Amino acid sequence: MSSPLLEIKNLSKSFPGVKALDGVSLTLNAGSVHALMGENGAGKSTLMKCLFGVYRPDSGEIYINGERVDIGSPKAALLSGVAMVHQELSQATKLSLMENIFLGRFPLYTPYLPIINRAKMKRDTEEVFSQLGLTAEPERIMETMSVSERQMAEIAKAVSYDAKIIVFDEPTSSLTEKEAERLFGIIEALRKRGCGIIYISHKMNEILRICDTVSVMRDGKMISTEQSKDMTTEKIIRLMVGRELSEGYPKRSSKTDEVLFSAEGLIGEYSRLKSASLTLYKGEILGIAGLDGSGRTELLEAIFGISKLRSGRLMLRGKEIKNRSPREAIKNGFALLTEERRRSGIFGILDINANTVISSLDSISGLGVVSDRRAREATEKTVRRLRVKVHTEKEKIRNLSGGNQQKVILGRWLLTKPSVLLLDEPTRGVDVGAKYEIYSILASLSNEGRGIIVVSSEMPELLGICDRIAVMSGGRIAGELDARQATQEEIMTLAARFAE
Repeated sequence: MSSPLLEIKNLSKSFPGVKALDGVSLTLNAGSVHALMGENGAGKSTLMKCLFGVYRPDSGEIYINGERVDIGSPKAALLSGVAMVHQELSQATKLSLMENIFLGRFPLYTPYLPIINRAKMKRDTEEVFSQLGLTAEPERIMETMSVSERQMAEIAKAVSYDAKIIVFDEPTSSLTEKEAERLFGIIEALRKRGCGIIYISHKMNEILRICDTVSVMRDGKMISTEQSKDMTTEKIIRLMVGRELSEGYPKRSSKTDEVLFSAEGLIGEYSRLKSASLTLYKGEILGIAGLDGSGRTELLEAIFGISKLRSGRLMLRGKEIKNRSPREAIKNGFALLTEERRRSGIFGILDINANTVISSLDSISGLGVVSDRRAREATEKTVRRLRVKVHTEKEKIRNLSGGNQQKVILGRWLLTKPSVLLLDEPTRGVDVGAKYEIYSILASLSNEGRGIIVVSSEMPELLGICDRIAVMSGGRIAGELDARQATQEEIMTLAARFAE
């Protein structure tokens, strides 16, 4: 009987005050898709970083094709046949697609002549995309690409290494439904080529559909490994959180009839917005749906003063306001949680304390001097309220799991006490338990009379937490629906109305 493609045996890893991995074992067979589940902070990312050479485990062993390997760096991992598609995109956005694909291994004319063979690099990029059934623009600059296009580039890069073990960390978090289906086709093709796939996702329907085996981690330990055919959504959730979640969405009061905020005829100077108008009531959660490229993110950025408007006006409590910059928007009572937390949300080199209070320094200062005590108290209150898994507020935020980073950013904005909260994909990459906690916070804020606008690619989420759903298509609002009565089919019909 042949050896498993990958064996992780009794891996342990500790950080100051935290045991991130406690004797974790995992087996991956060739030609299989193995789901790795768990709440944010359960140890999934730490385990995969040990496999990929980012961290060195304190103890334990890793075997590939029956041979013990010492993976001391990501380069060593790639040479060992291990590739990873990260959830958080860390790309050289000023470089082209093909330069990102072959970064660190540019093809040369000869080994003795260090001149990059750009023609070959272009052909090789087109070839790897072709293998995936995709088309590529090799010379396109990365920063001009959408999040979903950049995500597909990461997948292509991993495949270009001809790796036999590929880790997908929340790969569909930035993809449309159509792109996700294409990804599933790519994964099936990799499976048939004998690759082993480790698939990390919080989307239960994906896990039960494409995975053969499901492993669940909790608090740094491997809790269970079972065949996916023996799993259900309810069972996975129970194993992940260690308790029953009786409801998917919290109950809350209905919105009022008092208009809190409105945007009228917003046309972007450089963005996709063509003529977008909406109304937000006091205590309302308004969802924004639409296909990738419909202008959802651009709408929030225009309201928050990040992108310039050619025309249109903003009204808050019946008075016209100008949000010409994020600073001015914050003064007017607006807050924005961005789509890409690593790129535009967190300050990775700063600690949790600094990341929490950085937008509300005025409220914790006296005579222009920041009070360390008040900053610490504000951070501790935020950590408790949002149940952020953290050992100390002095820990670097980049060391937290993605979901806990998201909670810190949300807590940062709550300290500014906004009247209008703009959320772009607030639960992307967040586990089911943390999602419910975020939903509960949003329900509490709406009950206080705050207005909340939520952009989400997950239609069940919009239908579950929102009062109304405005659907964008081609840079404008194609229609509005009552979330209590709307269907996913109605949303998709409106989303295609002005699609280009």
